[in-house]
Amino acid sequence: MKKLCVMVAALFLNVAAFSQQADWKEMHTFHSVMSKTFHPAEEGNLKPVKENAPELVAKAKSWQLSKAPAGYNEKVTSPILKQLVAQCNAIDAAVKAKKSDKELTKLITEAHDIFHEIMEKCKVGEKH
Repeated sequence: MKKLCVMVAALFLNVAAFSQQADWKEMHTFHSVMSKTFHPAEEGNLKPVKENAPELVAKAKSWQLSKAPAGYNEKVTSPILKQLVAQCNAIDAAVKAKKSDKELTKLITEAHDIFHEIMEKCKVGEKH
């Protein structure tokens, strides 16, 4: 019985640690906008990029201003978030300047890559 209690406690602590690490509200909010913007662009539909550019900027800035939760390396995350905000600003400027779909596709793809860089490199203990 004692072993069972210890195992249940350990499982609970692991689940609690994972949920704390994985819960970065601003990251998830940005991801929801990126997802509905980038994936149609992959298929050649740039309308969401044109419509969502200001929202991408706002959500990226909000994410940049938020505090990284436990499990994320803020020193690594901060400069990459700065790049993401700059890239989202570039997308918004390109939309306003009525740049070509090819240019918009390039810019949103780069923003998506930066987003994934944060997801992949910024967790504590990750080696890349």
